[in-house]
Amino acid sequence: MNVLLKSAKIIDKNSQFNGQTKDVLIERGIIIQIADNIEKKGNIREISYKNLHVSNGWFDSSVSFAEPGYEERETIDNGIDVAAKSGFTAVALNPNTNPKIDHKSAVEFLVNKGNLGIVDLYPIGNLTINAEGKELAELYDMFRTGAIAFGDYNKSLSNANLLKVALLYAQNFDGLVISFPQDNQLAQHGFVNEGVNSTKLGLKSIPSLAEELQIARDLFLLEYTGGKLHIPTISTANSVKLIREAKKKGLNISCSVTPHHLNLNDEFLHDFDPDFKVTPPLRTKTDSKALIKGVIDGTIDMITSDHNPIDIENKKVEMENALYGTIGLESAFGSLCKILPLETLISALTEKPRSVFGVSSSKIAEGNSANLTLFNPESEYIFTSSNIRSSSKNSIFKNQKMKGSVYGIINKNNIVLAQ
Repeated sequence: MNVLLKSAKIIDKNSQFNGQTKDVLIERGIIIQIADNIEKKGNIREISYKNLHVSNGWFDSSVSFAEPGYEERETIDNGIDVAAKSGFTAVALNPNTNPKIDHKSAVEFLVNKGNLGIVDLYPIGNLTINAEGKELAELYDMFRTGAIAFGDYNKSLSNANLLKVALLYAQNFDGLVISFPQDNQLAQHGFVNEGVNSTKLGLKSIPSLAEELQIARDLFLLEYTGGKLHIPTISTANSVKLIREAKKKGLNISCSVTPHHLNLNDEFLHDFDPDFKVTPPLRTKTDSKALIKGVIDGTIDMITSDHNPIDIENKKVEMENALYGTIGLESAFGSLCKILPLETLISALTEKPRSVFGVSSSKIAEGNSANLTLFNPESEYIFTSSNIRSSSKNSIFKNQKMKGSVYGIINKNNIVLAQ
């Protein structure tokens, strides 16, 4: 594959060309030349778009493709296409499948599927057998097979001793442990944020304390054991504060946040739309502001779409009975450009998550492999059903204003364009 990117503004703070508009010549998957003007010669595909920007390929640390077991929601093949056309060259796959990803053969299945596509797939193995929170799964065997982290997707671990043992054990191979932040005894059967709006609407609620108490417990365990801990999809102002203080102590802690928790809040629940049923629940405007500040100051390491396709039979029902989750790959960039500085956003989609999850990355420079995302951060539009490429249509961002669109990706000596 030979490609010439014309007049592309490079966004990569580690590159000598950061902030500069250059032509970029790629031959057989390698960046051959970066210059002010490169003349097209021979059999080279020229790519020229309005306001073209290029960065290192984006990495999403929490994606569900539902295969094996729930192919009616999404398949890996279609999920790869969605991710590529949404700007992601790599994704970490959640283990919320059937059967679970709690042994090495299940990891091998995902690794082999991933080798066939343009998007790099990195399996997350279950932390416990069958995600039941009772016994540790085969962590080391899965690690050797290709799992990059271990956690039971959207399931908190009530057994503090089991998390302690996991943190200690994983240190033997520098493994990353993921702990979903929710105390189930406090959450009970709630599904929206506890506050004025839940009271007005008469919906069962989950207090912020359910998240914050679990995070405080996990941080105490991490301080006791050492090791590496990742807390996904935090949603409250106090959660940001707790993690900020833990980082000041020198703990090896990382965390993520979703675009919907940055952009939306519990005031959007007034229509009882089940697409707004997510976990953690949407919190308050104050929480969203604190989360944005946490991304900007580096307390929050990364942003994840938390892409979770749910079929219509399990989503378009009464809100209380609907499954949790929203798709998010297609809407991630457009929703984030509205609220974050561009370099902050790109860092939270590239170098930071790749560093935490141990996924390779390289700066945009001559001689390096081309693992790139092509985009326009200024285009404005309304996100509608026509923008959804996922098999399931449960998007929390339908009919929301967007700023920023994706042109495509280059990876593995191949190119996929969204348009």
